[in-house]
Amino acid sequence: MTENPELWLRRYHEADAGAVRLFCLPHAGGSASFYFPMSAGLGRSVEVLAVQYPGRQDRRLEPGIDNLPELADRLAEVLAERTREPFALFGHSMGATLGFEVVARLERSGVTPLHLFASGRRAPSCRRDESVHKLDDDGVIAEVRKLGGTNAAVLGDEEILRMALPAIRNDYRAAETYVQRPGPKLATPITVLTGDADPKTTLAEARAWQDHTDGGFELKVFNGGHFFLADHQPEVLRLISTRLAGQFSGHH
Repeated sequence: MTENPELWLRRYHEADAGAVRLFCLPHAGGSASFYFPMSAGLGRSVEVLAVQYPGRQDRRLEPGIDNLPELADRLAEVLAERTREPFALFGHSMGATLGFEVVARLERSGVTPLHLFASGRRAPSCRRDESVHKLDDDGVIAEVRKLGGTNAAVLGDEEILRMALPAIRNDYRAAETYVQRPGPKLATPITVLTGDADPKTTLAEARAWQDHTDGGFELKVFNGGHFFLADHQPEVLRLISTRLAGQFSGHH
């Protein structure tokens, strides 16, 4: 089945012609709009395309995908249609693991991104035994609140949170049942961003990403928990802009 890229990708702001494309992959239970501030903040030199997974917001009537390999297969197909310009990927939490799997698929098809930014997630090889997806509704909601996940306004609204529960549970199942399959290291450079108090990722688990690429690796540690991104937006945007500008110029 051929995917329709229009269903999957959201562009919130105009970018300059020839701008580097940055595909942004949300966290478990997250949606494309999580990246609206990043899109606004990066300006016209980076074209942010935020990914909308099936089963949420304007795609909430579609069935969700509850395993990362299938989600990666479908997303890689979408991005392959959209990768004429130089492009990079940014994923937060589940989105970082998904980004890794998508890049592996793109590389197998002969396409190497400029960069993978993996945020708020342990390396694909670091497995933890987690089963939030098996909890009852109240248990899942408690976990989301603990991570400070979706923004506080939404978290305050029990009704909205309960409406989003199928998507949240679905994503937790995908993230928690994921097992990395053996394969070659990526050629794509990886920048890992992590919070120093993130309950989901230790510094050692974040550093382990370096075993997954031959293309160059760096680790950036920020103060904060799982959603450190929200508190460090300017530094994060500066880091992304600098890396992309440096690599893009190297490709001319």
